[in-house]
Amino acid sequence: MPVPDTSFFQSHYIPNTPSQQQEMLDAIGVNSIDDLFSDIPAKHRHPTLDIPHPMSEIDLKFQLMALGLKNSNLEQNACFLGAGAYNHFSPSIVKPILTRGEFLTSYTPYQAEASQGTLQVAYEFQSLISNLMDMDVANDGMYDGATSFAEAALMACRVTKRDEIYVLDTINPVYREVIETYALPQKLKIYTLPAKNPILPATAACLLVQYPNFHGNIEDLALYKRQTEDAGALLVVSADPIAMGMLKPPGEFGADIVTGEGQGLGVPISYGGPYVGLFCTRKKFVRQMPGRIVGRTNDSEGKTGYVLTLQTREQHIRRERATSNICTSQALLALAATITMAAVGKTGFRQLSELNYHKAHYAASLIEKLPGFSLPLEGEFFNEFVVKCPTNPSTINKRLLANEIIGGLDISSSMPDCMLIAVTEMNTEPQITALVTTLAEFGS
Repeated sequence: MPVPDTSFFQSHYIPNTPSQQQEMLDAIGVNSIDDLFSDIPAKHRHPTLDIPHPMSEIDLKFQLMALGLKNSNLEQNACFLGAGAYNHFSPSIVKPILTRGEFLTSYTPYQAEASQGTLQVAYEFQSLISNLMDMDVANDGMYDGATSFAEAALMACRVTKRDEIYVLDTINPVYREVIETYALPQKLKIYTLPAKNPILPATAACLLVQYPNFHGNIEDLALYKRQTEDAGALLVVSADPIAMGMLKPPGEFGADIVTGEGQGLGVPISYGGPYVGLFCTRKKFVRQMPGRIVGRTNDSEGKTGYVLTLQTREQHIRRERATSNICTSQALLALAATITMAAVGKTGFRQLSELNYHKAHYAASLIEKLPGFSLPLEGEFFNEFVVKCPTNPSTINKRLLANEIIGGLDISSSMPDCMLIAVTEMNTEPQITALVTTLAEFGS
């Protein structure tokens, strides 16, 4: 009896045999796999992988737990860090619904007849986001708030047939970098305007505004709408959905495109992602909107059914007509946001927004009284504010962390000795008191 070739089973991760590997090497004209790395100097190559010996499941679990405890997690620490990702409450009902088998896919429901549940969730998500922002139509989700904002800028250029994007200097600097990443390869020009007195030229495609802005302050959208109308440009707003529980939504100001970060709607911080981006616009611009739209209709028997109504990406239509190359909606996280909004309800959503507002103002009022500390920015803010510190914020944050408090974002690079502090509904009065007490140690 011939001896079977067991070389195929030597590795669980390489799905081909040594003979197959050699066949591929012969086809491309090299003698060995090492030859493929000949361009990398030998001194920079790792001769062996230092992989430890196998562990039992129990030992591995303990090791991972020990590694996890090295993180400054939100269960053990009070968190006052925001700047785009916030520690918001997620109702306990979210996880059991989110993990149902019917929803364990985030990809495109190509076969509508077999994807009615997924499509209905997308439809409900769109409806809730449209109502929240007071806009005509929303898509079924984008990658995150930053990419939504960037896609909106590109869309405004398509609508106006102009190539100049104007951005206020108060938007999140990370958002600004993403906008540049999207715009510059398409040879679109980006300009920065001061938020206090922006002058928009008649050549502008759009004005990009954050509401509330990166520093937590509430921008004058009515003023910006008048300026964009005078210039024949579009007003593009990135809005915090939690703030919309008590602030006037962008749609009431006449915003043309509204985006946002949906992380605060039942999505955990997760070390920066994945999140879900929000995207709304006016009905007259709908065919220039990226992503997909799910619609509700009736079938041949008169029963309610859900379908993909509009798909403007290059996978579905001619490449030159595509509005975006975004290929995956964040359907699972959009479901989390939908469950959260439905569970909290209209009244609860307003209460949630008010808690963020009042707790932040309470914390700010205490910090402002500390010797050496001040609030350098004028104007109303929502749940985030800038604090001028008597010393470098990084030094203060180290002391805070030693006291199990995650401090604010050090923004000294743009505002010397300043920290951006966020307060949400999750911050208790004792946590705020502990924050203020520790900051007082640095007072002059």
